[in-house]
Amino acid sequence: MIKAWLDLVQQNRAIAVIRAIQHEQGYQMAKAVAAGGIKLIEVTWNSDRSADLIARLQAELPHCTIGTGTLLDLAQLENAITAGAKFLFSPHCDTAMIRAAVQQNIPIIPGALSPTEIMTAYTAGASCVKVFPIQAVGGASYIKSLQRPLGHIPLIPTGGVTLANASDFIAAGAIAVGLASELFPKHLIAAGAWETISQQAKTLVEQLHKIQ
Repeated sequence: MIKAWLDLVQQNRAIAVIRAIQHEQGYQMAKAVAAGGIKLIEVTWNSDRSADLIARLQAELPHCTIGTGTLLDLAQLENAITAGAKFLFSPHCDTAMIRAAVQQNIPIIPGALSPTEIMTAYTAGASCVKVFPIQAVGGASYIKSLQRPLGHIPLIPTGGVTLANASDFIAAGAIAVGLASELFPKHLIAAGAWETISQQAKTLVEQLHKIQ
């Protein structure tokens, strides 16, 4: 499962992060990026009716892999697994959560920032490590600086990845990137401009796949 997950991440390189205050809005957001070619979709656990949304997207977007994020404790993690999430993100490094996910063979990507936190998460069993918030510590240059000592650890930067700089992170050594508000600008969501969001997703996917 973990090997298959790593292959999937490396093939796709972009994870769309959906934080929806309304269930139907989250559904449309997911459909839009899926139409643009993004196949890894994270529904944050604090979204409206997140468990229902995960189930709905898995049923209606079978070509996509649906996971969840913003998991803060063991109870949320267990509920997310019960809801059928295929991968799990958290904003922090909690070794108990990592062990629980590993025991159930579900990929978990905890958040970390310093080399010590990154190594702690990976040693505990994380499949990848979410470097968050990346923009606060130098962006792509920070990912590049981690490659020599920690290049064996798959890193997924979030929190400052944009449509303009996403390629820089992959070029710097990240296995993938996570994007939230950049893929889903508030004005486009408010206008229901789903085709525009789909086109942005398509452009992003094309840019990332040009990098060898």
